[in-house]
Amino acid sequence: MEVKKVSINSIKTNPDNPRIIKDYKFSKLVNSIRQFPQMLSLRPIVVNDKNVILGGNMRYKASIEAGLKEVFIVQADNLTEEQQKEFIIKDNVGFGEWDWDLLGNNWDNELLNEWGLEVWQTNDNVDIDDMFEDADSQVTTSDEKIILQYEKEEYELITNKIKEDGRSAEDIFRTALDL
Repeated sequence: MEVKKVSINSIKTNPDNPRIIKDYKFSKLVNSIRQFPQMLSLRPIVVNDKNVILGGNMRYKASIEAGLKEVFIVQADNLTEEQQKEFIIKDNVGFGEWDWDLLGNNWDNELLNEWGLEVWQTNDNVDIDDMFEDADSQVTTSDEKIILQYEKEEYELITNKIKEDGRSAEDIFRTALDL
């Protein structure tokens, strides 16, 4: 497949795309594109034969916000409607996991956060409101800090319980705060 550079106005967002990035995470994506626009040529937006985006809706929107006039695309014009729907989902599913030891020992924490990978933070740079960006109400704190620390076995028990309950970690954390 050929990568082409096209006018940003020649492609269209996909109204059926179920993946979104909001607020500060979207701002991080915009900043990432501004700081490293070459990334877009290496990871072009995937469009169908009608130039509707199959993969890269958020990169497209962030490119507009960053002021770009052109973007790189790959046209997947040989996919059936069903394959296009499948692509939209599979393109947004994260199959892998991070090797936290490797990241911790070989990468700069601040750079990783700047690049959009939210990893561990020191107590000095934790913003409790960011933890609840999608919540209906805001959490306020004083000078107190919340630190949760678990042994690996405890962590696995807690995450398994969260999965069994069908609740999010945020719900459980909010319940704990209300106690």
